[in-house]
Amino acid sequence: MEPPNLTYLVSPGIDNVRLNELFSDAWPNHSTRDFSYLSTNSLDYVCCYSGPLLVGFVNVTWDGDRHAFILDTTVRSDWQRMGVGKRLVEEGIRLAADRGIEWVHVDFEKRLERLYESCGFRATSAGLIHVKTRG
Repeated sequence: MEPPNLTYLVSPGIDNVRLNELFSDAWPNHSTRDFSYLSTNSLDYVCCYSGPLLVGFVNVTWDGDRHAFILDTTVRSDWQRMGVGKRLVEEGIRLAADRGIEWVHVDFEKRLERLYESCGFRATSAGLIHVKTRG
């Protein structure tokens, strides 16, 4: 069950410091990065707050036409498994639908399969290549 008193905001102004702090808490191997691309490459993004504390984030990016992509679903470690991630993804899907998007895609690790299935995603055949490791 989702904790009370959470606020979900669509594409609020957010800085690199707050996003990197959230990502560092949620992802042990996170390396500091520049999130300025959000303003130009995202359809929208959603932030979840408990008061002033950023507890979650999801990016909804797109191809400029009918396909959107859920990226970087991130929830602060002490807020995980409380429904925040699911709500973030559902908000992202709703935003895509409101913008006329026909298909929403997501890639995820096996351990997150139940989360994304609970949001309505179904397995499909797809291809993926990690270009940094390609010889």
